[in-house]
Amino acid sequence: MDTDKTRIQSLIDKHQGLKKNLVAILLDIQESFNYLPPESLRQVAKALGMPLIDVLGVATFYRAFSLRPRGKHMCLVCLGTACHVRGAQKILEEIERKLDVPAGENTKDGQFTLETAACLGCCAIGPVVVVDGAYQGHATIRKVAPILDKYRKPKASGKRPKAAAKTATRKGGRAARKK
Repeated sequence: MDTDKTRIQSLIDKHQGLKKNLVAILLDIQESFNYLPPESLRQVAKALGMPLIDVLGVATFYRAFSLRPRGKHMCLVCLGTACHVRGAQKILEEIERKLDVPAGENTKDGQFTLETAACLGCCAIGPVVVVDGAYQGHATIRKVAPILDKYRKPKASGKRPKAAAKTATRKGGRAARKK
């Protein structure tokens, strides 16, 4: 835990320990821990000479901050009017099914946090799914699996089995050796 306190203090020091840099300090802590641990908020309040309630007020006001641990990847589905009429609810349901988690929660393996937004302001390309800040416009149910697969934890070796690497299937089902 001391390393966490040291890391938090270095982030506070990076911003000269100034009250006016509170949001920047919290953003750095959020980036470092993937959420704002309760002890970090107390440490920031003490270091900046602010009441804890003021630090907590900022941390809960901005959507960028989370007081609960988040998954490695943030998946956000826009449910604004333009996205909604183009099937965003069905896309959300498919993502919930594929990740086996309801919106607002983390997957059991800690890989994804699924959230929704009232509007992301990119109505022309809706429905929109955003993963780790990458906007996926014109999303469809069919595109959900490929979008998520880009961010899933890679398999242990990441290599194809030797047999699969040496052979390929031609039309008609016959296997041929690759050269």
